[in-house]
Amino acid sequence: MANVPPSSDPWTYSLRLPNDPRAARISRATLRAVLASHGMAELTDTAELLTCELVTNAVRHSDGPAQLRIRHLCENRLRVSIWDTNPTIPAPFDAPPSPLDRFTALTEAAANLDATSGRGLLIVRLCADNWGGYPLADDLFGISGKLLWFELTPQQHAYEIAA
Repeated sequence: MANVPPSSDPWTYSLRLPNDPRAARISRATLRAVLASHGMAELTDTAELLTCELVTNAVRHSDGPAQLRIRHLCENRLRVSIWDTNPTIPAPFDAPPSPLDRFTALTEAAANLDATSGRGLLIVRLCADNWGGYPLADDLFGISGKLLWFELTPQQHAYEIAA
């Protein structure tokens, strides 16, 4: 699907994922198809990487299913969120990002150059335009756990502003 213009209307896709190591691969394929269909293919590489990191964490750190939600927000922003059944929100996703968070994340990355795991959320913090998390308490439908999310905005806007 080449040259599909981006949709200006908000849209949402959801995919329920079993607690299975193949969930990350299936999430990437779904995300790729959605972004291509909506003219947002330029976000695919970064969105796939960050989605894979969050889905992998959901599979590793929870016992139940997870859910991927892909949303188009106003101003052509993309929000990807992952719900899982583990209620513990890992730091620093338990607080809003600070203006200096990218610097802090870069400092953490430099301090842990030899680490072979545990860097997924650090990658999200470095690559996403915005990110966060919040707990989901039992509600009317019995859904609990946590939701971690990130947002991406096409870089063309940054170039248009600079030009």
